[in-house]
Amino acid sequence: MTTDIDDPLRLDPRVLRRRLERAAPRFDDAAALHCEVSRRLVERLDFVLLKPDRVLDLGCATGISSPALRARYPRAEHVVADLACGVVASARRRGRRWRRTPGVCSGLEQLPFASNSFDLVFSCLALHRVPNLKPTARELQRILRPGGVLMFATFGPDTLTELRAAWSGVDATPHVHGFVDMHDIGDALTGARLADPVMDMEHFTLTYPGVAALVDDLSALGLRNALAARRKGLMTPRQWHAMEQAYAARADADGRLPATWEVAYGHAWGTDAQPQITEAPGEVRVPLAGLSVPRRKRNP
Repeated sequence: MTTDIDDPLRLDPRVLRRRLERAAPRFDDAAALHCEVSRRLVERLDFVLLKPDRVLDLGCATGISSPALRARYPRAEHVVADLACGVVASARRRGRRWRRTPGVCSGLEQLPFASNSFDLVFSCLALHRVPNLKPTARELQRILRPGGVLMFATFGPDTLTELRAAWSGVDATPHVHGFVDMHDIGDALTGARLADPVMDMEHFTLTYPGVAALVDDLSALGLRNALAARRKGLMTPRQWHAMEQAYAARADADGRLPATWEVAYGHAWGTDAQPQITEAPGEVRVPLAGLSVPRRKRNP
């Protein structure tokens, strides 16, 4: 039997929030990949006929996507949201000096927005924080207006395979986050009644002069190990050295170490489907406020 602690995808939300808070001052310095993925994700809006009144940048980080989204939709109301208040504050500072972008600190499982609130939900490299995407997908369907668009990019399971393999020869404790497969993401979207999901993926390879440089970037991005099943004690120098030696075997001709990042892109459309919450097997709960009751006409 697998418990929540044993789940290779489950993150400790308190540790994750702490990692992101500490990352806020240095995030932009390490965000070359995030900036490139953001640029490509914004370009995909060229193929979507949309004139949104309200836009949500969900998992906004320090607001790297905000200038491009505001330039594309200058008349829309823009809102930024992320788990850590430090990165949300940074994202708000990218807004106009005389009118800061509204910002919200929130996780992804329960979004603090009214139903049918946004015409566009844009999420660049944040959904990987959720081990079970089904509740988040239902929340996204709930806050999207019918005909609105969810546009997202997230990390796939091939991300950091080299680092994961290097640690696997040291001990059985997980040291690297797991990431949800693209097909599971699609299943979560369709299960939440988001319409016509389309997904594709690509791989990026970044190189580093050594393992320490890679780990430093992961710290700056808030991606250091926050797994619930992570080792709680200190690591020994011998263990670290063994991991470095295993990783060094992958160095290229220039002595640089590769790090693979799989990025899955996708979009789906909001619908007017009734939001549902699945509980016990065979039991589905629907909010009472969303039900319509037909009125009987009285006989004259």
